[in-house]
Amino acid sequence: MTDAIQTAGGGRSRGSATADFLKAQAPVVSIALFFMVMVVSFGMVTEAFTSHVNLLNLLRQSAPLLIVAVAMTFVITTGGIDLSVGSTVALVNALAAILLQAAMPWPFVVMAVLLLGGLVGALQGWLVASEEIPAFIVTLAGLSVLRGVALLLTQGFSIPISPDSWFVQLGRGWFLGVPLPAVLAVVTAIAGWVALSQTTFGRYVTAIGANAEAARRAGINVRRTTLLVYVLTGIAAAMAGIIIAARLGSGSSNAAVGFELEVIAAVVLGGTALLGGRGTIVGTVLGALTIAVIGNGLILAHISPFFTQIVTGLIILAAIWLNTRAFARLGQRSIRA
Repeated sequence: MTDAIQTAGGGRSRGSATADFLKAQAPVVSIALFFMVMVVSFGMVTEAFTSHVNLLNLLRQSAPLLIVAVAMTFVITTGGIDLSVGSTVALVNALAAILLQAAMPWPFVVMAVLLLGGLVGALQGWLVASEEIPAFIVTLAGLSVLRGVALLLTQGFSIPISPDSWFVQLGRGWFLGVPLPAVLAVVTAIAGWVALSQTTFGRYVTAIGANAEAARRAGINVRRTTLLVYVLTGIAAAMAGIIIAARLGSGSSNAAVGFELEVIAAVVLGGTALLGGRGTIVGTVLGALTIAVIGNGLILAHISPFFTQIVTGLIILAAIWLNTRAFARLGQRSIRA
């Protein structure tokens, strides 16, 4: 009888452990599988996709998206949103080119625009955290204002960057045979993973997204933590603006149009809860790479550019459905078992 009870108890424990694992890891597992399906599919459609040159180019081009998506994971995990990252990228992109054209030293330019990104994030974070204005409204206003400032600075023209400046190496350079932007993206992703999953700050971020009032009563400084996550997205967007300007060799107010939607899609695609309380950097990285693979693969497959956005949207919708439905049902079956 005792053995039977122990066996039954062990069965329940195993079932519970399996259900917990599926609940916690299903989004990451599903996007990983979807990512592999996309890679294999495009690899079969066109040999150029799996070429060494294209894969390195893919890593270089996806770096800005990945960097900002990692920072956006913190914002969305708190239950917030930042719609201004694309406009921040454009402003930094244009301002960096203008400063370089004015013969400013490139290290000064990099530090100045990173500081600007942090200040933009701090201002928006203060309005959200201290003034309690909804993040959607604050960052929607930021989207318009920052893009407008970029247009004002450039008058709608593209500002060239001298190819002789070392600055361009930030977008075109190499490190141990790997594109330098990809190295920066990997470092950012590792730092983001450590911060979210291994530090007190990361636990505070998750707690605020799960229940901000409970977090406040537990002694967490909700306002400061919320402000900091917007500072992170501002700095990350500035870094992305630097990389894009360096890679293209010019600054433009038209850079990164619609970029914020790609970033949010990458984060949600990776399994971070849009309403907050759950975030995963690993999933975000896979989400960003999946979006980059889809865009690159469709171009190489000679899909008409008029259909590219439609196909990309449908594929992302299918992947998110897989995350929210298929694996959720699988977890429910495991719980019943």
